[in-house]
Amino acid sequence: MATVPSAAPIKFEGSSHLASRLVLSTLTGRPVRISQIRSSSHTNPGLLAHEVSFLRLLDAITNGSAIEFSMTGTTVVYKPGLIIGSAAGYGASGGVIRHELPRECTRGVSWFLIPLCMLAGFAKAKVNVLFTGPGVITSATEKGDVSVDAVRTAILPLYKHFGIQNDIELRILKRSNPGPGGKGGGGEVQLVFGHQVRLPKTIHLLNPGRVKRIRGVAYSTGVAAANNARMIETARGVLNTLVADTYIFSDVSSAPLIPAPERGNAAAKKKIGVGFGLSLVAESSTGALYSADVASPPQGGEAPEDIGKACAYQLLETISHGGCASNVGASTMLTLMAMGSEDVGRLTLGKEVIGTEDILQLARDLRAFGMSGWGLRDADREDEVVVSIVGKGVGNVGRKIA
Repeated sequence: MATVPSAAPIKFEGSSHLASRLVLSTLTGRPVRISQIRSSSHTNPGLLAHEVSFLRLLDAITNGSAIEFSMTGTTVVYKPGLIIGSAAGYGASGGVIRHELPRECTRGVSWFLIPLCMLAGFAKAKVNVLFTGPGVITSATEKGDVSVDAVRTAILPLYKHFGIQNDIELRILKRSNPGPGGKGGGGEVQLVFGHQVRLPKTIHLLNPGRVKRIRGVAYSTGVAAANNARMIETARGVLNTLVADTYIFSDVSSAPLIPAPERGNAAAKKKIGVGFGLSLVAESSTGALYSADVASPPQGGEAPEDIGKACAYQLLETISHGGCASNVGASTMLTLMAMGSEDVGRLTLGKEVIGTEDILQLARDLRAFGMSGWGLRDADREDEVVVSIVGKGVGNVGRKIA
């Protein structure tokens, strides 16, 4: 990241894309002022629990950041500091930042992990964060968050294209589906990101290739292991006609316990986050990754066969969009391309991917932070485009050599 002294804050409105804007602010060193955050809501205006928790996480991995809230929480001013990571000996955990998510959290832990991974490559030192507490949801959610398995198998491998590939590990210590009403979970996840670079490499990914293998994880939390077998059998019945090399792992765990004090028993606990789900990743001959994630809803009522079939068809739809990156990983790759060395990088994306609201807004936000505009041209396939981005050489000021 680079520090811009006495720069006027970049102004945004609304709660949409809050995390990505805070990440861009931290990487570029430009302060931001985000106003009118749910200002029209009469029951719950301002920042939600997961958004406040994300700001706390940014404060924990940076040095010198300043965060100011309005009285109602509908306006926040963020002045970023230097990304220091998890300094050795920090706190009682000896270099591990223990970040607790509140019970009111309605977003999956991947909502925190994906931005954190993007910042970790530009940190001064290793990033080691343990997500814990009654709000950690490791599965996919109804709000569109992917599971931790998808982050580990479909997003972290993308960093190797940019020369970031050593000492990176994502550990799932406790699994959890969303709790009642989609709130809370009780899982536990640890991210170790120990490879920092001065500048990401320039990439030229133009050929999506053909899908050669499919891998996946079927998980059951606090329910019978037979649910995994039923999801796997249904998904394979759909996918085997596409790729014979299909293997889906099975992971069964007990439901996590979270504190639930009662009048007569202050130490009482209860189970939360019961459910099951399936995460699939397809890999092409050129290294392109396509993922799909489906989990049982918090209220139940979905059969394992329905989850397996829905996830398999979702994967086939993602593959049909084409390109060298799917919806899940496109924003990460485009942001790293914009931060890289001052050269032209190229990436082939499907028109269905680049036309989504998140990608279009990312292009606008990058321009607002002073990054280059994108060049688009038609690819060889009719439903694909080649995105060309000139890197700005923002890089990592805390690390002087690659």
